[in-house]
Amino acid sequence: MATFIAGPCVIESMELLETVAQELVRINEKLGTKIIFKASFDKANRTSIHSFRGPGLEKGLQMLGDIREKYNLQVTTDIHESYQASAAGEVCDILQIPAFLCRQTDLLVSAAKTGKTVNIKKAQFLSGRDMKYPVEKALESGAKEVWLTERGNCFGYNNLVVDFRNIPDMKEIVPNVIMDCTHSVQRPSAGDGKTVGDRKFVPAMAKAAKAFGATGYFFEVHPDPDQGKSDAANMLELNKLESLIEELL
Repeated sequence: MATFIAGPCVIESMELLETVAQELVRINEKLGTKIIFKASFDKANRTSIHSFRGPGLEKGLQMLGDIREKYNLQVTTDIHESYQASAAGEVCDILQIPAFLCRQTDLLVSAAKTGKTVNIKKAQFLSGRDMKYPVEKALESGAKEVWLTERGNCFGYNNLVVDFRNIPDMKEIVPNVIMDCTHSVQRPSAGDGKTVGDRKFVPAMAKAAKAFGATGYFFEVHPDPDQGKSDAANMLELNKLESLIEELL
């Protein structure tokens, strides 16, 4: 069974988390999947200082913990600083390392020491083969399991391109390689102080990744993406998630 990760880009409210969690539970029960719930307690890498970041570490982790307990969902979130790893590891099943930070040794070491699965997103400036070094850092620091996630490469200014050869290259390093189908359609910093993108390409990204051997798929989803407080342009509509997962299965 493929790995599926889905959730809103950032924690906007408990109401939003519950809306998404309820839909993930419904899909899991219908399709026999085990979708992992993802949301960020802090978007520390927003383009503008005026952009919404989230509720912060303490409140955000409490909200994620409540979702995990109430809906019996596995939970993941991203950490940006080493001191966040221990607290996040007490709540989350998987710790995600942001692409921009995948070479930060102390961050990788602190995540590995929690004993949780570490999902490292490939930087936009690295090749798939380059990811053997972040994986080594995590494994040699005690990580029991490491995943890698493809999310595109810089293509000039304000654009990304996905080289799907990165997926089989990274599968030579770790067995589980996830395709980030929504961040891959971003146009970074192209929206006058924010990142924009085009969600219509999300299904094609997922299907192409499957053809190249991806073992999992990551989707940022929202019931009304255009009203989302982060990654609005590239989040997938929540009501389209089930049919896309069915196609991938």
